[in-house]
Amino acid sequence: MGGQQSSIAVSHHPLSTIHYLPIMRIAILDPFSGVSGDMFLGALLDAGLDEAFITSLPTTLGIDGVTVEVKTVSRGMIACKKVDFTIPPQPHGRHLKHIKAIVDATPAPDSVKEKAMRAFTLITECEAAIHGTTVERVHLHEVGSVDAILDIVGSIWGLEKLGVSHVFCGTIPLGDGFVDTAHGRMAVPTAATLRLLEGLPVRPGPEGSGELVTPTGAALVRVLSAGAAPSEYIPRASGFGAGTKEFKDRANALRLVLADAPDAAVARAVAAPGESDEALAITETLVMLAADIDDATGEQIASFAETIRTSGALDVTLLSTMMKKGRPGTRIEVLCAVSESDRLERLLLSESTTIGVRRSVVTRRALPREQHEVHVRGETVRLKVVTLPDGRRRAKPEFEDVQRVAKTQDRSLAEVAAEAVSLLGMN
Repeated sequence: MGGQQSSIAVSHHPLSTIHYLPIMRIAILDPFSGVSGDMFLGALLDAGLDEAFITSLPTTLGIDGVTVEVKTVSRGMIACKKVDFTIPPQPHGRHLKHIKAIVDATPAPDSVKEKAMRAFTLITECEAAIHGTTVERVHLHEVGSVDAILDIVGSIWGLEKLGVSHVFCGTIPLGDGFVDTAHGRMAVPTAATLRLLEGLPVRPGPEGSGELVTPTGAALVRVLSAGAAPSEYIPRASGFGAGTKEFKDRANALRLVLADAPDAAVARAVAAPGESDEALAITETLVMLAADIDDATGEQIASFAETIRTSGALDVTLLSTMMKKGRPGTRIEVLCAVSESDRLERLLLSESTTIGVRRSVVTRRALPREQHEVHVRGETVRLKVVTLPDGRRRAKPEFEDVQRVAKTQDRSLAEVAAEAVSLLGMN
């Protein structure tokens, strides 16, 4: 899943002012009334996911005969989105290999398929352990149904379409009482749901609520959640996904918050105890766009690259390559957030002379960055400061600023750069 880069003002200091922090788009789940697959989809829609993506999802996944209804309902006086699938009769349970065939055949990005299959594999392993059998022999009933496949793939893919890089989740209420399943009446939470929730913060009750967490919901949180939310973030949008039940004293809904959080805050949030230094490096899911050109001048190619670079790309690289019949050419490689990939792909096709763009999902491990400003004898110099995996920090002044100050003050580039770094207390 890809994150967005932006800037926020954060603090002030006499010599060094941190004006900007690179940020990432995150999602925060507030499961105050539990979590299920349809609640997850509804919350994504209410937070800004394109409704057409959900209504066309069965067709996109190659599942015939399914109709989708999206409506706004009230839960505890809160307007929420409700997603309902009407599904024709289906096989009595599916093996994991059958679900994998459905997922593999979809046009979803590889990162979405990987997370979806992780969820289904986890469910299958839990069922196998509970029933004393093997993964290969397990029939998935509720979670192998078409609506569960739509819920899991749709939720994970929806997050990626919204540009979410990390998901965080609060404490989950377990509910109480009993629920009827394909294996008979079971206590809440069911054995499979409880196993799926292992390692996650939960609490019992509330009394009289029945089942609040479905196996599908538990699997989504187990696969996606990085734990508690970061210590600081900027809310950008929020939405409520409705559950089926209606309670008199509270809203039966899942709240989802889309937010921007500083890289460093995300790194601290995802770090495991005792592993905070290593976890400071953030792994991002990004998209690489590539196009080969052999019918443009050097000036035109430079212009193409600059247009893409200033339109939101994280990086643009020009490489020499060999085209058909031995013709020399140039490859333009564009690294961008998942949420920006469609727009930049269209821009690359329209602004350059290429007739085709290749796309691949890549993983980038990036160090948390901060942008500082210092004043070198009255002149402003910006510096990029990164935190290394072992906790040490490294600073690099912006060359344009160093060059400007060196010229204005009739000093060497090395002297200005060294003074800028020294003002941060970093040598």
